[in-house]
Amino acid sequence: MALITRTTANRLPHLLSLQRALAIHTTVPSLSSSATPTTYARPSPPSTSGTPSSLSKPAEYVISKVDDLLNWARRGSIWPMTFGLACCAVEMMHAGASRYDFDRFGVIFRPSPRQSDCMIVAGTLTNKMAPALRKVYDQMPEPRWVISMGSCANGEALLYGVLQLQKKINRRKDFLHWWSK
Repeated sequence: MALITRTTANRLPHLLSLQRALAIHTTVPSLSSSATPTTYARPSPPSTSGTPSSLSKPAEYVISKVDDLLNWARRGSIWPMTFGLACCAVEMMHAGASRYDFDRFGVIFRPSPRQSDCMIVAGTLTNKMAPALRKVYDQMPEPRWVISMGSCANGEALLYGVLQLQKKINRRKDFLHWWSK
């Protein structure tokens, strides 16, 4: 750390003078003069083709390994796009909030389908909404995944719930059915 601090402190006056030199200075023409303002040319920026001479081989090795670690972590992270259609979307928002905080696990919710690799569909997908979902899905880059969240989004969950409710109603003998008088 001391090596980086020393090299930055050595380069700071040079960087400030470069910043001042890169600014364009023009002369303001007088009202009676029709001459165009004089522009002073910028100096060429320093070359960045080689490695900085101030870094040693072990420092370059450490920096490259840290870069490799960060790239590995980014490759292993899921960047889902939220597609909330019902009440499960609120639960998905809670997952990104401070109590559960999915960000600490590398899950970063993205607002755009072009930035995401996974779509979480929370809620029942109706026939009218299916073309819109397909358009959003087609905008996602490859590889892409879709997760259905909640029992309404999963296949036959609503039908299963209705059948279980009918069985429960039929088991109660004291229940007066509205259709049978």
